[in-house]
Amino acid sequence: MKWQRKDLTELRGLSAEEITCILDTASEFKGVGQRRLKKVPSLRGKTLINLFVEASTRTRTSFELAAVRLSADVVNITAGSSSLSKGESLKDTAKNLEALAADLIVLRHSAAGAAQFLAERLRAGVINAGDGSHEHPTQGLLDTFTIRERLGRIAGVKVGIVGDIRFSRVARSNLHALKKLGAEVIFIGPPTLVPPEFQRAGASISHRLDDVLGELDVINLLRIQHERQKAGYFPGTGEYAALFGLNAERAARLKPGALVMHPGPIHRGVELDGSVADGPQSVILDQVTNGLAVRMAILYLCASAPREQEETL
Repeated sequence: MKWQRKDLTELRGLSAEEITCILDTASEFKGVGQRRLKKVPSLRGKTLINLFVEASTRTRTSFELAAVRLSADVVNITAGSSSLSKGESLKDTAKNLEALAADLIVLRHSAAGAAQFLAERLRAGVINAGDGSHEHPTQGLLDTFTIRERLGRIAGVKVGIVGDIRFSRVARSNLHALKKLGAEVIFIGPPTLVPPEFQRAGASISHRLDDVLGELDVINLLRIQHERQKAGYFPGTGEYAALFGLNAERAARLKPGALVMHPGPIHRGVELDGSVADGPQSVILDQVTNGLAVRMAILYLCASAPREQEETL
């Protein structure tokens, strides 16, 4: 299929064909990182602005490297170094960046819907690098890419996503991508962090990791989102690790060939033990590598998509 979107703000609204198009394009770009000269001219002359209103290391660096490998020009802006710190609105900041001939704006923001808000008001392409507890599309895609690469398929794969589902944009994006491609998704965690409304979105729910551990083809351990939580949701670090942490004993009960994943940063000894994170079933570093290829694909596709002649105001 031919990609038609200038923006990537969520995975919920994408079709299975569009998700597959991104994954297939990422497969083609992954080989660039294995060359002696790790660059292609696909976005030569294009300008990418990383507008990170919320802090990030991995995602921002990955987008920056992806753009550099595509030969684009890159500018990094944080909230503290922008006019946002002086009270300028997000829209005015983005409009000024567009007036400087930015072709793509990668936005991370603490407010859900911020990326879509800008996408509707800019002719430049807008890519969501995480907006509040809404979605993190590129993380969902790189996780899906890693599963497909390692297991050879998505359809019929049983994926357990463990932890702080209530506040996790990663869990939401994973659910949308994996379900559209035919996987079964189980959200696992305490009732305070895995509310029943996620069943309406197509996920199964379990409040006991040990009950489903042996069924899983993939287990994805989420970081506890302390910065987004309110008092009473999290049971305590020790209790959580005892009930939902993937320690060596639990890892031994996984199916042979099951994948262990984590979006990072890892809290070792809480979400999973160090021996498991560094063990043979772990694909955590593969996720990082694949994230670069996925973000190259998204930048390329969104930059190449047709633009409307008139802006939406």
